[in-house]
Amino acid sequence: MSAVVVRASSWGKLFDCAHSWEGTHLMGLVKPSGLRAQLGTAIHASTAAFDSGRLPGGAPVSVDDAAGLFVDALRRPERDVDYSQDTLTVNDAEKIGLKLHTLYCFDLSPKFTFKSVEQKLKPMDIDCGGGQIVRLTGSMDRARVAESDGGIVIPDLKSGSRVISDGKAVIRGRSAQVGTYQLMYEATEGVHTVGGQVLALSTSSKPEVAASPVFDAKRVMVGNEDQRGLIEFAAEMFRSGLFPPNPQSVLCSQKYCARWATCHFHE
Repeated sequence: MSAVVVRASSWGKLFDCAHSWEGTHLMGLVKPSGLRAQLGTAIHASTAAFDSGRLPGGAPVSVDDAAGLFVDALRRPERDVDYSQDTLTVNDAEKIGLKLHTLYCFDLSPKFTFKSVEQKLKPMDIDCGGGQIVRLTGSMDRARVAESDGGIVIPDLKSGSRVISDGKAVIRGRSAQVGTYQLMYEATEGVHTVGGQVLALSTSSKPEVAASPVFDAKRVMVGNEDQRGLIEFAAEMFRSGLFPPNPQSVLCSQKYCARWATCHFHE
């Protein structure tokens, strides 16, 4: 049986625009990210370093030392960055990111008891039928594992200009990725998770942070007796080889999609 290897962190994009996802993850089309995306990458690196220092037995990392990692990641990107995509300057991005880093370290992180940060997960195979296997791989590169009164929770960091609305973390559209993390963590550790959570860091001109309530993201993935889960729909796409477009996606633009130049569905 053939196996298509898919990064778990890309699973959510598959259900936003499967056509775009196919171009990036199956056809290898790559598009440079913008500065705001690089800002998100840098803030994830610094907050992960800080939280790693809070793990049991870990060596503490100061807020200032972790902030240095943010500046280094922002100004020395490991991938191509298209600076023309944003009106944001690198200096402005640094100011926003340092503010977010400080807010996260003092206001959000202390509310959680973390068990792991950026944990490597065992591959999880999905049998799509017809001899097709999808193998989910990867690590929770933006997620943590936390203990709560109710049980194990998967908090996932999300950054961007629209991740917070009216002071609340936006969870709409997050279940595919967070639910995948829940399922893979359960398969890796053999324990039950009670839900996922979004830790939102707004990169708008007014930086702010917020944590969503815990929600059961994996039920969207597996479904129930009355409704199919997203895994079943994904299996059909992989089995048939049909990855439908979504020209109404908020990411359907030349700025975000590597397949834009050859896609006629947005016209």
